[in-house]
Amino acid sequence: MRFAKGHGTENDFVILPDPDGRLDLAPSAVAALCDRRAGIGADGVLRVVRTAALGGEPAGAAASAAGCEWFMDYRNADGSVAEMCGNGVRVFARYLVEQGLAKAPAFSVGTRAGARGIVVEDDGDITVDMGAARVLGEGAARLAGGDVRGLRISVGNPHLACRVDGGSAAVAAMDLTAAPELDPAEFPEGANVEVFAEVAPGTLQMRVYERGSAETRSCGTGIVAAAAAATPPGEGATWLVRVPGGECTVFLDSQGARLRGPAVIVAEGETRLP
Repeated sequence: MRFAKGHGTENDFVILPDPDGRLDLAPSAVAALCDRRAGIGADGVLRVVRTAALGGEPAGAAASAAGCEWFMDYRNADGSVAEMCGNGVRVFARYLVEQGLAKAPAFSVGTRAGARGIVVEDDGDITVDMGAARVLGEGAARLAGGDVRGLRISVGNPHLACRVDGGSAAVAAMDLTAAPELDPAEFPEGANVEVFAEVAPGTLQMRVYERGSAETRSCGTGIVAAAAAATPPGEGATWLVRVPGGECTVFLDSQGARLRGPAVIVAEGETRLP
């Protein structure tokens, strides 16, 4: 099986080219690919498949995805299906451009959260139209080091974005070694949990525990969720968000959210894993 490996701010992915939709990705196969000792190692898998090969209406996807030539079938490291991945869609777009499957500077990619507009910037960064970041109300989680409260936010997938006091040191001190305990009534499908602090005007520091993947070096939808949680209701803003793997910029306005950051393909090859 052919594969490529890429990352966006060190949120890394195994990319599987499957234009005709022939791969049957069992959760065990995804987990084997993402295993960092016995596999290739990644936070998730991006299957590159033509939307037409999925019947034109990908199961579980928003209707707008049907109009895109390529569909990003994203799986978490444990094999579970995810609706959207902000870093993953940038890496997916980079792969399409480098393989000659899409033409820069602008095109769209289908995801389970719907079509996502892509712009390849002159400096090589990739900007993704992330759609609306919807604030759904307050929520809480129990971490290994104690309870946190924040805002429940949908970026096509569910988040709990929690502001903490104490700046970068407080963010660094948060214990994300174990999966957060969430109220199933608030998060029936689980959620990514972000902890963040404003460390300078217009700048956030963030860490994240990703549903199905544990703590990761970055999370694109989580970056957008933290920016939305830091922005007063009804206002627009531009945030630089720093994560352990680098930094991205979020633009919030009445049209929704746009996420800009790097995306790199680091390797290609073949694997014998199932």
